[in-house]
Amino acid sequence: MRKFLRKLFTLALVVLVLSTALLAARFLAPISLARDTVEFTIPPGSSLRAAGREIAAAGAGIDPWVLLILARLTGVEASIKAGSYEIHRGITPLELLKKLTRGDFTQAEVTFIEGSTFRQIRQRLDAHPDLRHDTTGLPEAEIMRLLGAPGVAAEGSLFPDTYLFAKRSSDIELLARARRALERHLASEWQARAAGLPYREPYEALIMASIVEKETGRDEDRSLVAAVFVNRLRQGMPLQTDPTVIYGLGEGFDGNLRKRDLLADTPYNTYRRRGLPPTPIAMAGLASLQAALHPAPSDALYFVARGDGSSHFSRTLAEHNQAVMRYQKGGKP
Repeated sequence: MRKFLRKLFTLALVVLVLSTALLAARFLAPISLARDTVEFTIPPGSSLRAAGREIAAAGAGIDPWVLLILARLTGVEASIKAGSYEIHRGITPLELLKKLTRGDFTQAEVTFIEGSTFRQIRQRLDAHPDLRHDTTGLPEAEIMRLLGAPGVAAEGSLFPDTYLFAKRSSDIELLARARRALERHLASEWQARAAGLPYREPYEALIMASIVEKETGRDEDRSLVAAVFVNRLRQGMPLQTDPTVIYGLGEGFDGNLRKRDLLADTPYNTYRRRGLPPTPIAMAGLASLQAALHPAPSDALYFVARGDGSSHFSRTLAEHNQAVMRYQKGGKP
């Protein structure tokens, strides 16, 4: 009887060793792929079994049970992360499982450019092939509600930057990140602002920053441009800035600003109405935020473009008129 039990134990041990070797070979052998690179997406809430089916359906020659057993053996069955992935020839089931538990996503990127309008940002997002377009067709007010800012104007509500994201991420997630980035930068810059500025709240500084963004042709002039508008606010003068007028004209603007446009009474016509417009007119970058909250020490009230990207700044209207004659009308000072 003992001899039989020893033989049975030995047989069981051999079977266990062979099974373990076979499993190890299966776990460490490269997965066959239909192509050099296979891409797949694991939806949120997917089980490992469902993830295995997604991977196999994408063109990877792996049985879902292989991943399931390997995950149970390593204790990571509930640790896979949703997102978009890509795998290449030579990857093993063990390496694939590590990728899924690390969240080693395939990343894409999108850049929000300073001075862009919210409409332009939406067009950029709608055209991006790697995003999930959940905001398409939604009104701006609904998008702002989804971003946790109901009643806040969409214009200027995002921070310009390059954002990396996992493929098939929702565009609303990306907008939320840009919204949080703006809130963080605005709060920080407002806290460190110069004394005596004519803003009642951070939002007014954001509006000013958007004007500075659209009016500045050269970085070195940014704080001087801000100083001109801050000085005008302090003295109760109209800002008289063309970009706000153009924004108020909307999509009807044909690229040629006419005298009748300067006379059109819209909330954004800073020739007709004193003070700041009701909302930002574009997305302001960090440099413009800093300029609006730290304008240069200057008593200039006017500036005119020189034609080379820079501006000439003047203290008086007479000086300004001379500069206009010199730089824009071909006359002599």
